[in-house]
Amino acid sequence: MPAQDLCLDEDGLRLRRAVIGDDWVDSSLDAADEFTRPLQEIATNNVWGNIWTRPGLSLTSRSLVTVAILVALNRPAELALHVAGALRNGCSRDEIREVLIHCSAYCGMPAAVDAFAVARKVLADADAVAAGGRSDG
Repeated sequence: MPAQDLCLDEDGLRLRRAVIGDDWVDSSLDAADEFTRPLQEIATNNVWGNIWTRPGLSLTSRSLVTVAILVALNRPAELALHVAGALRNGCSRDEIREVLIHCSAYCGMPAAVDAFAVARKVLADADAVAAGGRSDG
């Protein structure tokens, strides 16, 4: 379903693109069909348009909180997206690492080990892109 057929909040869509990246957002929106359309609209309008745009927390804080929540929920695909988003939002690698270490105490060591593996790949991909190479993911 073309993105223009979706009812999307402009601020939410702009922020979603800034944090997650155009390629991922375009892919998600282009893949929307009658069944998944409401989910894409809710994600863009409610999560990105109503929650991520609220005052009170910086985008870096929101990114770090989101990373921690995704570790706790064991959602590696979303974790990878949001680790990359945290970098785009200005979070340092040290801040991301410290959040993952902090998660080891509250989410368990296996969750932290898995999260470090996900983050390590995202950081390696970011390094490859910065060096002029291509990311494989």
